[in-house]
Amino acid sequence: MNAVVIAVCLMLALSFARINVVIALTISALVAGIVGGLDLNQTIAAFNDGLGGGAQIALSYALLGAFAAALSHSGLTTLISHSIIKKLGKEPNSTNTNVVRWMLLLTILAMAISSQNVLPIHIAFIPILIPPLLHVLSTLKIDRRLIACLLTFGLVTTYMILPIGFGGIFLNDILLANLNNNGLAAVHSQIPKAMLLPALGMVCGLLFAMFVSYRKPREYQIIAEQVNHETAEHGINRKSIVISIIAILATLIVQLQTNSMIFGALAGFIIFRFSGIIKRSIGQDLFNQGVHMMANIGFIMIAAAGFAAVLKSTGEVSTLVASLGDIIGDNKALAAILMLVVGLLITMGIGSSFSTIPIIATIYVPLALSFGFSIPATIALVGTAAALGDAGSPASDSTLGPTAGLNADGQHDHIRDSVIPTFMHYNIPLLGFGWIAAMVL
Repeated sequence: MNAVVIAVCLMLALSFARINVVIALTISALVAGIVGGLDLNQTIAAFNDGLGGGAQIALSYALLGAFAAALSHSGLTTLISHSIIKKLGKEPNSTNTNVVRWMLLLTILAMAISSQNVLPIHIAFIPILIPPLLHVLSTLKIDRRLIACLLTFGLVTTYMILPIGFGGIFLNDILLANLNNNGLAAVHSQIPKAMLLPALGMVCGLLFAMFVSYRKPREYQIIAEQVNHETAEHGINRKSIVISIIAILATLIVQLQTNSMIFGALAGFIIFRFSGIIKRSIGQDLFNQGVHMMANIGFIMIAAAGFAAVLKSTGEVSTLVASLGDIIGDNKALAAILMLVVGLLITMGIGSSFSTIPIIATIYVPLALSFGFSIPATIALVGTAAALGDAGSPASDSTLGPTAGLNADGQHDHIRDSVIPTFMHYNIPLLGFGWIAAMVL
């Protein structure tokens, strides 16, 4: 059996067995290398070489975590939480509870969408916004699996269709560039249009999660002291709110000017540090707290980069795709579904749709053209094949980010409450709608 298939299945099995994702990725990388024909030293060398590819992302998330901790300390997120609690009232009734529930869900969804373009901080807003709201979520008995689906929808669907912020990077800088480098001759205007139909599958998955799967109340332990303690410790004043807004704007401007999340987050943290909001005595502790909050995600991304490097070194990705030719024959419909399934496997293992495109475009574009797929259909095939697995991969920041916020009180399991729900509600409809797009465009 192909080394990529074995390694990805092993990684998923270990993750579902509650083995730490970093360990699961490392073990699976060793297995992939050995099964793929590399000796132990070559496998370790490839893994080590790949680790550097995740270092920039890990440092970005660490500094974003520090910025998130500083922003939380300012009282802005506490103010948001208190506003919602006030709206709910001391004596909740069915009317205001329902209003607050929908207001909360729509606010979280809007923030997830805007985090990819309006304020391109990606998952950094999750540990800023979600932990102060856990008290409210528990009071309203909102199923946190629904919140995970909302967050993942905003993180993934947005970059699939909107060529702004992270979407501009995915659609133009990565997808379009790799398609044209392999002889497709696509233009900018074709990319978002071709991805609309696959994105509709994501919309259907979200609606099913909201109105069917997770509409019923779910009980959580309510930590009554959570919000009150935070308010008493930090306080809320006008200066803190103003400084918070300035820091957010500075983070956005610096990130857009430098194209670096690292320096954007650093600028925001420095403003907090020297504004007087953060006392010198707790500044270092606050920085360490923020880094610790995002450290797990950083280590997983580093390990995922090493895992991806081993897969590339084996050459088994090309072998896996090339072997499709013997199975497909002249069946165009079968070609489309198998290309999407292989893309799902690769992205589930790597954990990043952005990293998957350069791997599969080289082989998928000639293969699609040989079967007579149109340019829009080829765009949909490659774009969907890459996006498949981003939602639902244990190593994806689209599932790691929601877990980082929702598990702040230890009541949200990464695999069972983030990975499985997002996989079921997004990858399955995305697979179906991606296949339809390839056949009709």
